[in-house]
Amino acid sequence: MSTSAFDLPARLAAKTDPDLIADDERHFAAIARTIDATIADLTERLETERKRPGGTGQEVMDRDLEVHRLTSRLRTLRRFGLDLCLGRVVPADTGRDGDTDGEPVYVGRLGLTDADGRRLLVDWRSPAAEPFFGATHADPMGLASRRRYRWTDGRITDYWDEAFTAEGLERGIALDDESAFVASLGSSRSPQMRDVLGTIQADQDAIIRAGSRGALVVDGGPGTGKTVVALHRTAYLLYADPRLGHRRGGVLFVGPHRPYLSYVADVLPSLGEEGVQTCTVRDLVPEGAEAGPELDPEVARLKASVDLVRAIEPAVGLYEEPPTRTLVVETPWSEARLTAADWAEAFDAPDPGTPHNEARDDVWEAVLDILVDQHHAATDDEREDDREAGDMFDAYGIAGEDPDAQVREAFAASDELVDAFGRAWPLIEPTDLVGDLWTVPAYLRRCAPSLAPDEVGALQRDDPNAWTVSDLPLLDAARQRLGDPEASRRRRRQEAADAAERARMADVIGDLIASDDSEMHVMSMLRGQDLRATLVDEDALPPADPDLLAGPFAHVVVDEAQELTDAEWQMLLSRCPSASFTIVGDRAQARNGFTESWEERLQRIGLDRVERTSLGINYRTPAAVMAAAEPVIRSVLPDANVPTSIRRTGDAVVHGSSADLDGLLADWLAEHAEGTACVVGHPTYPSTDEPTGRVRSLAPELVKGLEFDLVVLVDPDRFGDGYSGAVDRYVAMTRATQRLVILTSTR
Repeated sequence: MSTSAFDLPARLAAKTDPDLIADDERHFAAIARTIDATIADLTERLETERKRPGGTGQEVMDRDLEVHRLTSRLRTLRRFGLDLCLGRVVPADTGRDGDTDGEPVYVGRLGLTDADGRRLLVDWRSPAAEPFFGATHADPMGLASRRRYRWTDGRITDYWDEAFTAEGLERGIALDDESAFVASLGSSRSPQMRDVLGTIQADQDAIIRAGSRGALVVDGGPGTGKTVVALHRTAYLLYADPRLGHRRGGVLFVGPHRPYLSYVADVLPSLGEEGVQTCTVRDLVPEGAEAGPELDPEVARLKASVDLVRAIEPAVGLYEEPPTRTLVVETPWSEARLTAADWAEAFDAPDPGTPHNEARDDVWEAVLDILVDQHHAATDDEREDDREAGDMFDAYGIAGEDPDAQVREAFAASDELVDAFGRAWPLIEPTDLVGDLWTVPAYLRRCAPSLAPDEVGALQRDDPNAWTVSDLPLLDAARQRLGDPEASRRRRRQEAADAAERARMADVIGDLIASDDSEMHVMSMLRGQDLRATLVDEDALPPADPDLLAGPFAHVVVDEAQELTDAEWQMLLSRCPSASFTIVGDRAQARNGFTESWEERLQRIGLDRVERTSLGINYRTPAAVMAAAEPVIRSVLPDANVPTSIRRTGDAVVHGSSADLDGLLADWLAEHAEGTACVVGHPTYPSTDEPTGRVRSLAPELVKGLEFDLVVLVDPDRFGDGYSGAVDRYVAMTRATQRLVILTSTR
């Protein structure tokens, strides 16, 4: 390298001693050379892959996956450069030759090997990197020392050493009054979550690396790093668990609201994982974007129950009862009769679990099969007499290459059959099905017989499509049970396009054969069905349009999970057949109450294998802020998991008048060139929502999962009464990393 990797300020001159950093300088020079060579190699390979013919089927998928892999790695290398390196560990002596320690092992965001096979960086998710995060003085995990770097614009502006053994102290290390992690706690916040990979703590790392079978609950109060754990565990599992790779379903990450997803948007890409689907519960259903709140608490309570979600099955079942009347269907050559038994046989044709709308084609084909079989039964004797080898005529004069297809088309064109089938197995929109439950009391009573008459009445409304957040689980269940009502139409359009393309190729083949004057008539081979199929231009067919959030997913990570209702949990369970979950939350932050245990809640909604772990250290919130917030939550939840704060800052809680808000923010912005502030409880206060904005204005229910240097609560007593009001005040207060200001209006 032409310049040093270190750019330490004058106050840290002692850390520039060559005895401390010379080894690092040499190692970083090797990393820089390898990064340049790797970028060149990956760029060439990517260009080759993009030019390679796509092929078909698995070949196309393999090529696309390789292009994605190469592109992702290139993007990470170009984005970080040398600051791929998080730090290093020095193993303690394990031999008998008297050496005090081993060779340093450098830990990176991804693994890196030079041309000679020398490992320059080990991936942070690999077992070799585990001591970097997990070592403590109580359990050094075989380390003599550890060093963590702070990078700014691609150069090291500080580093912190820790010694775990006496031998580690003898090797050149720079000891500080505070660790890298504690030093990072006081840094200013930004509109997006800070990069904290290099300072993950041992208790957090143990959870990140836990297995993925069953449901793992991470219970932790404010500031314990729950979100850090959730995000980094997502990246870790994709790397370490072969069951969860992108080819095997991948991982779905569910957050509480849009401001939260915006806040954490850069974390997974910075860890090299760009294929993770992230969403809120609202995003799982198209109607979620416009759904309003459920204003009636009793209606919200009823819709939060699994019982109403289960009403979707009988609601659809009413549209899958076979007709009991016989239908006579005529063709130019014969007639057939569809009896009640025939209808029942056709209705049983779809495979179990096939969505209603998608099963419609299976039922239709089964009906036509039954009718064609009856036609055969009526004409078998005549067919045997009249059909000669190579002469495709039957007793009724049907001519052509495939008379059975003509009979089938005749039945399919019958207006009587089409009308009867449309009534027997209609295409259903999920919104229509759920809307009928809220506008037709008799329908709701039949599908949900456990409801009392007054409950049925409470659920009725004038506008069936006035969707609320509480409707979303039912809409989702209906969509999954019904399937896409356009699937059948799209399939038929695709089949028509396919048939048209094949007909076009048949014309081309006919012209080629007609003009073939070769001795062996090679072109006649094109009549072969296999060769003919290979000439169809697949790119000319309509592409599929999959729903990226529909699943199934191999693993689901849920942050702020305490807010989910039983009905909303069904939305996630249906997308994760393996029941492999990471569930991150805090009972004390549940706006609608959470008095039971995690195990009780999750077993009730269908998760039987549940393991719970707890985070009890608050790394973010100053102790004075927690002291003010703790009585607020204990007033409604005495056994709340209130974590112990390790940070002490002076003047952390300030009280004042709401009239001082503008001046207070102006003074703070003038005094702090960096950092973010949030005004909570002042809905008309202007918010700077762009990525560089430093002041936000949010409702109490939208600050969950976020953090700010300055938090200003305006009239917190007005946040609400009872349980939800106390939770909103507690959550808003604990978003502060530096100062909490509580303003009240003069009355």
